[in-house]
Amino acid sequence: MKTIRLKPGKERSLLRRHPWVFESAIAKGGGDRGETVRIESHEGQFLAWAAFSPDSRIRARAWSFDEAQRIDAAFLEATLARAVALRDRLAIDSDGVRLVHGESDGLPGLIVDRYGDTLVAQFTSAGVERWKGVLADALLRVTGLAKLYERSDASARSLEGLEPVTGWLRGGEGAPVELSLREHGWTLTLNIAEGHKTGYYLDQRDSRQRFAQYAERHAFSRVLNCFCYTGGFTVAALAGMRAAQAAGRGQGGAVISIDSSGPALARARTHVALNGFDPAQAEFVDADVNASLRQYLRDGQRFDAIVLDPPKFAPTAAHAERAARAYKDINRLALQLLVPGGVLFTFSCSGGISGDLFHKIVASAGADAGVDGYILERLGGAPDHPMTLEFPEGEYLKGLVVMRKA
Repeated sequence: MKTIRLKPGKERSLLRRHPWVFESAIAKGGGDRGETVRIESHEGQFLAWAAFSPDSRIRARAWSFDEAQRIDAAFLEATLARAVALRDRLAIDSDGVRLVHGESDGLPGLIVDRYGDTLVAQFTSAGVERWKGVLADALLRVTGLAKLYERSDASARSLEGLEPVTGWLRGGEGAPVELSLREHGWTLTLNIAEGHKTGYYLDQRDSRQRFAQYAERHAFSRVLNCFCYTGGFTVAALAGMRAAQAAGRGQGGAVISIDSSGPALARARTHVALNGFDPAQAEFVDADVNASLRQYLRDGQRFDAIVLDPPKFAPTAAHAERAARAYKDINRLALQLLVPGGVLFTFSCSGGISGDLFHKIVASAGADAGVDGYILERLGGAPDHPMTLEFPEGEYLKGLVVMRKA
């Protein structure tokens, strides 16, 4: 077994069970791509078993902190089984579920989502790539499913020196890649070969439901959904409006959804129809969000609620300063476009933007807009996207619900 020896004082994070070892922390030692290595302190104390990655700044990712643990097929299958068992204990109102969430489930670099009877996996680190075949077979045994599609085309793979790979990994040859899922009583569709991430943004499942609840309670009549992708928040808004109208607390309403992807907007239109909403209530705009927000402001338009769910502006902390300016700009414009008492659902999925920093960015946007607001809620990823005590980096998705003061 090859050994990695750390520099003096660099063992502290591993002693706290944080799973990453950076290149700068290593005094000597190495291994092949994905090989299991022994991590020791400068004094020779055992710290962890980890997968080595010679190409990444994160040189090793810990599998286990137990010196007696063997990293083998049985270990990996047991770890997968624990992850799946956790999801069985969660009250998830959907047949689209994240079964494995990387480091948070003890499987660094592995993402597995389930859409009905189909699994979709991303192998984004050298360690899980080396064990891919073992993990694929174990996933089918643990879940009892027969189809596993691989979406190992995330940019993180290139940082590990790995080429993108997509296609059926187990079963599924000739099976459709167009799937549907049920979420909170809504019907949504996705394409596991072409959609973002593994095909859909499951992490926003609970926030979509929360937005529907706000739309019902406040009887929104005009909603703006920015970076709408395939219209999950659009469906949520229309569902809330319909519930409010049924309860005699509104007259329905309209949702404007903006995205720069024509295919995504076409799918969003399909979702409106699939869920029985009046197409006249939904306007779809193929345009740049920033330019659209500025135009709405010039036109004197105002909205009862706005959703800002942009793509990842800051993948790492090194991009945080530039990303902060982009987040501030769109939030400043959105706050100005809200009516008094209007509600903003604003998100950042950037790992390089902490929750505290995101709060400060939105507060600064409000100051520049001359708008004060109440933070009604803080939002995050759905519970099947867990964050552990030892790995705060798992909290990549941050959200605020802000009500503009009257």
